[in-house]
Amino acid sequence: MQRKKTTKEIVSIIKKGGVGVMPTDTIFGIVGSALAQNTVERIYRLRKRNPKKPCIVLIASMSELKEFGAYLTQQDTLVLKKIWPDKVTVVLPVSKEKQKELRYLHRGTNALAFRLPKKKSLQTLLQKTGPLIAPSANFEEERPAQNLKEARGYFMDEVDFYVAGKTTKQASTILKIDKGEVVLLREGTVNFPRLKARISLK
Repeated sequence: MQRKKTTKEIVSIIKKGGVGVMPTDTIFGIVGSALAQNTVERIYRLRKRNPKKPCIVLIASMSELKEFGAYLTQQDTLVLKKIWPDKVTVVLPVSKEKQKELRYLHRGTNALAFRLPKKKSLQTLLQKTGPLIAPSANFEEERPAQNLKEARGYFMDEVDFYVAGKTTKQASTILKIDKGEVVLLREGTVNFPRLKARISLK
């Protein structure tokens, strides 16, 4: 059984390329730096994840989208400001200038899924670690871990830390923005009709 890590230790582990399991703003995720290719590949191996499927990237602020060459029109930016922060993931195209550099993240799709969480503790962590990939804590096609016991059943001591906590037990709602229009890709913890109503407010 691993000793419980402090937040300072977790930040240090992540910055050194480590990975761990922790509650996100939705479900338990296996997290690591989105800017470290070796870390990303390690998470794919641990999860036995389909190498063609990109992962969700958690960010602390919209300004971090620039690091990933996420292409946004002025209208897209206004829409995102009404969506975030929340348990909502948004798929955005990657600029041509960044597509080759970030292929390890977009996996050939030339698009990335981002979420800006509202959860304060997670925001604070992201501000210290930088963007994190956070796929659900399970093997591909298996049931997402609902608690640390289930997560340990998947990953044992193959990850560098575990963090306990409460989750919604439901994944995020996933959207994409197409020419200013919001399109639902997956219904999740945030109700889509209510979300559309919020976006339409002046």
